[in-house]
Amino acid sequence: MNREYLIALGGNLPGSAGKPEETIVDALRELTAGAVNVVAVSKLYHSPCFPAGAGPDYVNAAARVRGDKDPAEVLGYLHEIEGKFGRERVERWGRRTLDLDLLGEAGEAAKTVLPDMETYRHWQRLMVEDQAKMAPKELILPHPRLHERAFVLVPLMDIAPHWVHPVLQKSVSEMCGSLPNKARDEVVPLP
Repeated sequence: MNREYLIALGGNLPGSAGKPEETIVDALRELTAGAVNVVAVSKLYHSPCFPAGAGPDYVNAAARVRGDKDPAEVLGYLHEIEGKFGRERVERWGRRTLDLDLLGEAGEAAKTVLPDMETYRHWQRLMVEDQAKMAPKELILPHPRLHERAFVLVPLMDIAPHWVHPVLQKSVSEMCGSLPNKARDEVVPLP
């Protein structure tokens, strides 16, 4: 069965592939070489570091991929690729050469919520201070913070503006439109 997924890509440190934007381009090639096919890619964007002051600014993008893997297998594959590009999970929200986040399922399975609604809501409601200290031990889909992050939503507008969040029942376009103008304006396409 072919499944579609939305993925956020980002990085703020140079790696073996070069600058963050070069790493993202190489990571997209690596994605296609293995478990999934990349069917759409956003522009590359420059965005302020999150959280503010935690390191150099980021380069971000989004991709829609297709494959026959379940969400846990796709996440495992994303972590393998991060490792190939020098990603070390030392601190939550720390500096990184490459970050690949599984945002949610698209296509026919766009209503997927994992592992269940109660767990999803728990992680979605966590205060920022707790988010910085804790990471879930299991895959949470859709990504519990994607609706708050311009560096995710602005690139998603390029490839999936009509994708509807299965819990919030809002499209990417609606979620992006409800962010403060300042947050959206800080996410700028690379020349």
